[in-house]
Amino acid sequence: MNKEQLQALFARDYFATEQCGIQIDSVSEHSATCSMPITRQQMNSNGTVQGGAIFTLCDTAFSVAANAGDRLTVSRSADITYIKPGKGSRLIAVAEELARGRATCLYRVSVYDEQGTLIAHMTGNGHFLQP
Repeated sequence: MNKEQLQALFARDYFATEQCGIQIDSVSEHSATCSMPITRQQMNSNGTVQGGAIFTLCDTAFSVAANAGDRLTVSRSADITYIKPGKGSRLIAVAEELARGRATCLYRVSVYDEQGTLIAHMTGNGHFLQP
């Protein structure tokens, strides 16, 4: 799928797009960059971006990248490590394919703040649905 097709598909992911404000910035065959504004809705009681919001950004970037290929893909598992709190007004997630088999794929997603500081790292394992 191209960027416009993916944007139309993910426009129906109301939690990611409407609640979290995630947008698709760029897409290639097996990678994607998505971003999310840091707003009051994403903050936790410590005044930093809530882990669930960061995970949603990671999961969305993974899904966009995995579905940019030739097969519809769903998430099978994910593992995330939170490294530092994000600063600024926006977080950026870069998803890159690490491996692709007959039925599964593996992606690395790195989240940065606007200063380029690594905020979180996620690996996502996907499963290809039958055509």
